[in-house]
Amino acid sequence: MDLELSGKVAIVTGGAQGIGRAVTQGLASEGVSVVVGDIDMERLEATAKEISERTGSKVVPVRADTSKAEDVAGLVEAAIGKFGRVDILVNVAGRSPGGQILNLTEEEWYVSLNIKFMGYVRCMKAVIPHMLSQGEGCIINVVGNDGVKPSWWEVTAGAANAADLNLTASLSEQYGYHNIRFNAINPGPVNTQRWAWLEQAFSKDKGISGEEVRSRALKSIPLGRICEPEDVANLALFIASDRGGYLNGAVINLDGGQRKAIMDW
Repeated sequence: MDLELSGKVAIVTGGAQGIGRAVTQGLASEGVSVVVGDIDMERLEATAKEISERTGSKVVPVRADTSKAEDVAGLVEAAIGKFGRVDILVNVAGRSPGGQILNLTEEEWYVSLNIKFMGYVRCMKAVIPHMLSQGEGCIINVVGNDGVKPSWWEVTAGAANAADLNLTASLSEQYGYHNIRFNAINPGPVNTQRWAWLEQAFSKDKGISGEEVRSRALKSIPLGRICEPEDVANLALFIASDRGGYLNGAVINLDGGQRKAIMDW
């Protein structure tokens, strides 16, 4: 299906691997020029080169730590300087330590909130003025279903995600009148390196095997499989296109029907 995205310009954060990489690949496959940010510049440059060669689209790697306002400004300036506009922003970059509240340090809370929430805030603040001048834009926040369901273990992620969802809804009201759309994708567990790390940490914290963690995760998902990064990318592409043009302020759960934390199994 041609989503008629060719010629658009996008910024994707956290694009060196996982969901961000899949979103970058999907956008570039549709003819979108992508400025992709990440803190792992070596991996990011390899990712950008591979996707550009595979799709024929321009993929520009920019080292960007979204916990730093100056890095975010540089990311957006790179897009404007290279392409003159930003049509799509996909916020993916985020890191949230898991654990029980008595074991979590204040620093671990700040890490989660500074990257997964304030990082999204910084990126949105940086692109909104350009989208206002263009008269249109689409912002997609990849959040996570811990923001809408209790999570026994991912409490820092749940707090940051809930804040992201609230802000997404608020901004959809503020800027919908200016033809700038804000929507959130809420994945459950996604088959990425981060999920592998979470499985290991959860296993250690609860004293159960990695196999048991994976078994519980699969049992918590009615469809019986972990979400793939491409599943998230496919939905992001639809939202960004005119076919999803009436979506604004939507929170779309992409979790295979998961409504219980893996600890409930």
